[in-house]
Amino acid sequence: MSGDLFAPDDGAWVERLAPGTVLLHGWACAQDADLCAAIGEIIRLAPLRGMATPGGQNMSVQTSSCGDWGWVSDRHGYRYAAADPQNGQPWPRMPERFRQLAQGAAAAAGFSGFLPDACLINCYLPGARMGLHQDKDERDFAAPIVSVSLGLPAVFLLGGLRRADRALKIALHHGDVLVWGAEDRMRFHGVQPVKPGIHPLLGERRINLTFRKAR
Repeated sequence: MSGDLFAPDDGAWVERLAPGTVLLHGWACAQDADLCAAIGEIIRLAPLRGMATPGGQNMSVQTSSCGDWGWVSDRHGYRYAAADPQNGQPWPRMPERFRQLAQGAAAAAGFSGFLPDACLINCYLPGARMGLHQDKDERDFAAPIVSVSLGLPAVFLLGGLRRADRALKIALHHGDVLVWGAEDRMRFHGVQPVKPGIHPLLGERRINLTFRKAR
């Protein structure tokens, strides 16, 4: 891990953690209020819900989606669906500010031309976590993953290409954007249990926006 730091024209600090992994410190802070308002409208239309793994284990993170595709998990497996299974309606439209944020962050990390068609909205209450996993339900592994952190801080685990590989612990704060792709695209990753706290905008929550090219 190189930990190289550089600053683009807007002054945000960008840290390269691995050949295909870049952390943009505070990249989304300037528009956090607008992002949170948009999230509120999306989850009004497609409420957050707890999902279960195909094996029947309940996930501690609550999830919704926006864009052309939404990610779902149930006894039938992990997959993308064009409609919200709770109401049969298409997922809410991805706000243009979301798309621009994801594309700008991807470009700053060296992945120009990113065209996200899915945004997962994950809500972590204190104690919620995400086990080590790979994002492999997408058809286009050439596109990066762009992950935006809002609200309570969290520790992100960036593992290797095998589940047993030692994971790097990355502290993520409100407004940080983590981008990984290329040779790092299939690395295992997860989130340690979120610690209790209060954030001025989101209270006792961490919201993660994960942008992907699903199809």
